[in-house]
Amino acid sequence: MKRRVERSSDDKLNLDKRLRRIGGQVDGVRRMIDEGEYCVDVLTQISAVTGALRKVGELVLEQHLHTCVRDAMRSDNDADREEKVAEILKLFQKQLK
Repeated sequence: MKRRVERSSDDKLNLDKRLRRIGGQVDGVRRMIDEGEYCVDVLTQISAVTGALRKVGELVLEQHLHTCVRDAMRSDNDADREEKVAEILKLFQKQLK
């Protein structure tokens, strides 16, 4: 079963705007490559896209910590707390690779 989370409409709107902008940036990189733009210029745009996507990930992680993880830590269920700690550790390990 997939786990679900409720996000506020403001959070959804913010993430959606960022992801749409990133999509536009990716389309721009595609055009730059098609049009034979200078490699350094393409790489600069790729770096901007990567940074923007990383920021979206940071926002989602922040939301996760303030909602799902916070709720699990407040829970009386030790298994829930341990599961969330293990989940966060895995996330950080992935980010460090």
